[in-house]
Amino acid sequence: MALDDWHLTQDVDDFLARAGEFLCSRAALHNTPLTDIEKLRMRRAADHDAEAAVLGRLEAEGEVRAIFYLTSRGRLGLTPLSVDQTDTLAAHLAGLGHSPANVIADHDTAGAFAESWQRHTGAASAPFWRTRLYRLGALTPPQPRPAGQGRLTDGKDRDHVVRWCREFCVDVGEQSSIDLIDAGSWEESRFGDRHFTFWESPEGTPVSMAAATSLVGGMVRVDPVYTPAHLRGRGYAGAVTAEVSMAALAAGASDVVLFTDPDNPTSNALYQRMGYVHVADFAGYKFSWPDSAGGLGDPGGAA
Repeated sequence: MALDDWHLTQDVDDFLARAGEFLCSRAALHNTPLTDIEKLRMRRAADHDAEAAVLGRLEAEGEVRAIFYLTSRGRLGLTPLSVDQTDTLAAHLAGLGHSPANVIADHDTAGAFAESWQRHTGAASAPFWRTRLYRLGALTPPQPRPAGQGRLTDGKDRDHVVRWCREFCVDVGEQSSIDLIDAGSWEESRFGDRHFTFWESPEGTPVSMAAATSLVGGMVRVDPVYTPAHLRGRGYAGAVTAEVSMAALAAGASDVVLFTDPDNPTSNALYQRMGYVHVADFAGYKFSWPDSAGGLGDPGGAA
């Protein structure tokens, strides 16, 4: 596809008016762009001076075929693209002077863009993120159900939720979110707009936690799921995930999704027993450029 097939804007509302149907057409696969762009829309609505992202749509024969978004922190998100399409986009972004700090997309698209970006800019790439996407089919709550019950969190639980989210980030090596939490920028982190549920023991003590995004495009993503290390292996994670999944279905979600660590066989097996079906694998690459001293300079770039 030609360079002219890419249409760029910083107007989120106009972008969604033109590309929203495409994003919703495969809401499970496009779950991250849906939630990220909705967050951008809400921030711009609340603060018109907020720094805008660059949004792009690829059109052919009057239809949107793919999109990208580049946030002010340098995160480049892509929907699936062919090798030729990633190369055209990389050349276009480089020519416009954009410098993404990282790219996140399905496995093949992310890898192809990283190779194209290095070819066009000289930037080295390094993988920093791998994950597996699942979509809920028929929910089968795990049995036996552990003692206790689920409870939506409220304002008084904030410190507990923030602490557990930070512990989750330490476990998975999510440094950008740790930095935001430690800086007191909880609302700017990827957890700031989530709805959290605790699984509590019969005594009312939280023993596990799961969160969900708001419903957007008919989709809800369960993220994160966390149980402190000393409480694992007792069925709490499965119970709270089932609780959040049922709530998403009750709220009208047609697509309930979650990501897992592909190297964690326990969680992958659990979610598959619950009715979650593998959709695709995703990857992230961060970029760095040769500096004047001959080493590599890292542009940073929190997601």
